[in-house]
Amino acid sequence: MTRFIHDKFAKDYLEELLKNYGTVEPDKKVSGEKKEIDVLFTPSAEQTYDLQLLGVLGRFAEYPAILEPFRNAAPADEICDCIIKVLEVKAKLRREAKASKTKLQEEKIPKLWVLTPTASQTVLSGFNVNQKEGWLPGVYFLGDALRSAIVAIHQLPQIPETLWLRLLGRGRVQEIAILELQELPPSNPFQKATLKLVYNLRENLRANQNLEEEDRELIVRLEPLYQQDRERAILEGNLQGEQRLVMRLLNRRLGEIDSSLIEQVQGLSIEQLESLGEALLDFSSIADLEAWLNQQSV
Repeated sequence: MTRFIHDKFAKDYLEELLKNYGTVEPDKKVSGEKKEIDVLFTPSAEQTYDLQLLGVLGRFAEYPAILEPFRNAAPADEICDCIIKVLEVKAKLRREAKASKTKLQEEKIPKLWVLTPTASQTVLSGFNVNQKEGWLPGVYFLGDALRSAIVAIHQLPQIPETLWLRLLGRGRVQEIAILELQELPPSNPFQKATLKLVYNLRENLRANQNLEEEDRELIVRLEPLYQQDRERAILEGNLQGEQRLVMRLLNRRLGEIDSSLIEQVQGLSIEQLESLGEALLDFSSIADLEAWLNQQSV
């Protein structure tokens, strides 16, 4: 079933985003009747990036967290199973603290975040949820003792802070999030790896013979994005190759070149680099290179 393909994508995706901030354990076994936590996250004291880069997901990762993503709307019974997992983890930590004669700190107990595309009012009412001040619409908290929250992804506002959660949505919500992901600047530390996971999801779905209509539509939506990124990667590869070639030729002809001139050369297009490759055969000094570069900026 394609649900397992989406489940694997969700786990790999969350692991990729959170590994810079602490320890991520997918499919973590807990005591009880063969239960597994989808993703168990433990924050690290030393983190590679600012958690604010992940928006609302970053807020989840400020403390230990259990993340349970659902491809389809999470039924009440399965949400109950998730709550059992966090309570079993809490009981285990209490036993360990008692054995070591230490006090269990509340912030060491993981908090459960059930990530579901949609959540009906009937399901939400059944858990007597509430919305806390300072949190966006779509995030519903259970009683404090349960350390659990339900995140209805499709109810989250379409803002940058929710992007990393909306990528786990469905249909139009996920489509918009993927477009926003592609438009992020290349300097974003998560864009490239996340796009790779999205394209891997595309390939895994294409290999499946029994696709739902929504999955077929997802493949169609991803196709032009995949081709654009592929063409961009080829172009960037060609550009870097041309830069290296021209720099080698310049160094042989003119010797060591000032860093400011190197930056100007690296800012040239492929067409300009090709022209420079021909023009430099007539250069006899750095002044010739400077004059050529000045002509390009006119």
